[in-house]
Amino acid sequence: MTKTILTMTMLAAFWFSSCKESPKQENTDTTTTEQVADDIVKSTSTDADGNHLEMTFNNTKGTATLDFKGETIELVAEKSASGIWYTNDLYELRGKGNDIELKKDGEVVFKHNDDIVKTSLKNEKGQTLDMTFNNTTNEVKVYLDGGEQIDLVGEKAASGIWYKNDRYELRGKGDNLELTKDGKTVFKN
Repeated sequence: MTKTILTMTMLAAFWFSSCKESPKQENTDTTTTEQVADDIVKSTSTDADGNHLEMTFNNTKGTATLDFKGETIELVAEKSASGIWYTNDLYELRGKGNDIELKKDGEVVFKHNDDIVKTSLKNEKGQTLDMTFNNTTNEVKVYLDGGEQIDLVGEKAASGIWYKNDRYELRGKGDNLELTKDGKTVFKN
């Protein structure tokens, strides 16, 4: 008897739930058109003779527009193993990082290379501080005992050098340098 009552109750519950009016569904299918802005990067470079090369890269379209000595040059991206490579029938632009070279009919007409200085110091504790200074951009990459890369930006120092980021500071004069992390010395020679 209990089995029969339980079965009847379950059947009634199913019947009532199936008889409920299902909510009306509205047509929610919509078509949206999203206009994606082109990925534009602008850069200016100066060569040793003081000539300026203004570059506008449209990474979405794979093009570069150059302004060099009053001439506007349109180039198309080519597949490069590393860095950038843009060409047209007359010009070729290649580069990696901030180093840029523009050729016209195979002749170099513009070249910029950053002023890079690499140095290494060792202190009495046996710690090694490897540094790569980019004097063009006023930045330095520091490696303490071959560890992680620490990127620092130059600050105006009364004398000597001063580079920092939000956690590290590199200060010094000549070969006497001190690297601090959160105000505590981590390298000093």
